[in-house]
Amino acid sequence: MTFGLTFEKLLLIGLIAVLIIGPERLPRAAEGFSRWVRKAGEYVRDTKSKMRQEMGPELDDVDWRKLDPRQYDPRRIIRDALMEEPKPATPTQARATIAEPVAPRVPQVFNAENRPPYDPEST
Repeated sequence: MTFGLTFEKLLLIGLIAVLIIGPERLPRAAEGFSRWVRKAGEYVRDTKSKMRQEMGPELDDVDWRKLDPRQYDPRRIIRDALMEEPKPATPTQARATIAEPVAPRVPQVFNAENRPPYDPEST
């Protein structure tokens, strides 16, 4: 993960930092930056170890490349879904789809006596 930073860009950032910070304050700034990088590395290591503790040994078995959202092409997903043969229904699914007839829903009429439901948390 280089975030698009090349050696030339890093060198330019360093040169600009030297010009802005100045030679007197540069050692303190470099020390602070190295402390920040060290803390960030410790944070990453702690996070990895906590994830490994919570998820257990299955964490090493996860194929993280399969979970990368950049690999999904909506056109391919739709094409695969449309070209897929429909699966035949099992007898239990067939019985579940044949349900008892449901009475048509009658719209409620609200007036001064019959007020609509009110949720104080929604407003």
